[in-house]
Amino acid sequence: METKRDERKALVSGQKRAHIMKAARAVFEAEGLEGASLRAIAAQAGYTPAALYFHFDSKEALYAEVLRSSLAALGDAVDQSIVGLCLPEDRLKRAAMAFFNHYAAKPRDLDLGFYLFRGGMKPAGLGSAHDEKLNAALQAALQPVAAAAEALGASAREARLIMVEIFAHATGLLLLLHTGRIRMFGASAPGLMEAYVKERVELLRMRRAAPRKAVPEPSPM
Repeated sequence: METKRDERKALVSGQKRAHIMKAARAVFEAEGLEGASLRAIAAQAGYTPAALYFHFDSKEALYAEVLRSSLAALGDAVDQSIVGLCLPEDRLKRAAMAFFNHYAAKPRDLDLGFYLFRGGMKPAGLGSAHDEKLNAALQAALQPVAAAAEALGASAREARLIMVEIFAHATGLLLLLHTGRIRMFGASAPGLMEAYVKERVELLRMRRAAPRKAVPEPSPM
């Protein structure tokens, strides 16, 4: 009997938490991290501020949880894109494009990740404890790109740099896409992203296929 009661309490608590997060996201989108307050989020959710403190101890903790949920969805999208693929070149292409396409379809999630809700382009953080976990979640979402690059012959360090390059290239194109600036160049953001990823894959394949130079044997004394 006690177990069922506990399960019901956990279910209700989870539903309240999800409702608060939905309300928080709406407030963050309207006011940004700096302009938002727990009082405003509580009003949006239809709760008292005290009810929010039962689930989250600060607006930064709430923002972190909303962003963590967003990054989890990103990671799922990237993971699903490579299911059943055997060739590393296919995995790298699909994973990179899944990252791009996810944010192309969800511009507000990109804003969330870069703290762009009314905040503009400037350094931002939620405190070291939250930042470390969120950075790890982002890297985990991009890890299939690095893993595929390693499978194509890149060293661990090179693979990580390729992952960073693809992240930077994708976010730059997404910025042009979502601001409409890409139109002034008469270009396609998805097309440019696909071409860039294809070029990176081809360079890795060519290097892997290149014959290794024989190391000359030492001359006899």
